[in-house]
This record gives sequence, structure tokens and C-alpha cells, in this order.
Amino acid sequence: MRSFFRKQAHSPVRLTLKLRHQKDAAEALGAGGSVLGPLETRLLELLWAQRCPATVGHIRRALPELAYTTIMTTLDRLYRKGLLRRDKDGRAFAYAPRYTRAELLSELISGHVAELLGAAEEGTVLLSTLVRAVGRTDAALLEELDALVQVERLRLKTEAK
Repeated sequence: MRSFFRKQAHSPVRLTLKLRHQKDAAEALGAGGSVLGPLETRLLELLWAQRCPATVGHIRRALPELAYTTIMTTLDRLYRKGLLRRDKDGRAFAYAPRYTRAELLSELISGHVAELLGAAEEGTVLLSTLVRAVGRTDAALLEELDALVQVERLRLKTEAK
């Protein structure tokens, strides 16, 4: 008997969004964040690659192995999670990512780092590990990290006044 359910190739991606400039999206996702499954991730990647809004029909042509209703349901879920914009295109909706891939990745990493800092008994261990890893990867990145720390320090001083 043929199975209609595919095994997940990868575990779901834990995505915590708290975009500073998009308060409504952070509220839409809630404090606990949102989990993206492999199909949601695949559709987001496709929409980022398209660089223009796409309807379910357009996506179906790119992914003919998926049912129209599966694509429609998944896009609607991404829209309700606050990750997609949608506009009427005739009788259909055209979907586009609300955030760039870089913005989403930045917030994902920020969320994980915040969780690690909260879980670590001593934050210094995490920070020293990060600095060591950056230094081993690229010395120029270490200089960039230092510059970013200085900018953040200045922002915090200005904010405190």
C-alpha cells in the first residue's frame, strides 16, 4: 500500500520572530514563536527565489507533485503566522514574503542566542565561545563584531538617557 504521507527529511525549524520594526508580526506569532515545517520552509524559499508575488497556481506549476489544496492551505498558514503578505489577484490571492530571508534568519539566530544566554548559568561561556568561533572562521568578522558591540553599547547609553 502506498503511503500518502512523506516522512520529514529534517526536523521542523523553530522560528521565533520579534522584529523590532514589525511589531504586528511579532504579536501575530506570539511570544512562543512558531514552528515551520519542511513544506512551509520550501514554499518560503520558493517565494524568496521568485522575487515577486505568486498565486497558488504559479507555485503549483513549480511544484507539480503537490496538490493545489495542499499549497493553498500551507500558504494560508504562513499568512496567518504573519510571514506572508497576500493581495487579491483576480479571483485568487498572490502571496509574497513579508520579510527577507536575511531578516528571518537574523531573528531566528537572535532568538536562539537569547535562549542560550537565558539557559546558561554564566553568559560569559557562550560569549567567549562565540568570539572564539568567529575568530577561527574569519579575523575580519572579529573586527566587525567589535564594531557592532561598540555601536550597540552607544545605542544603549543613548537610550538610557
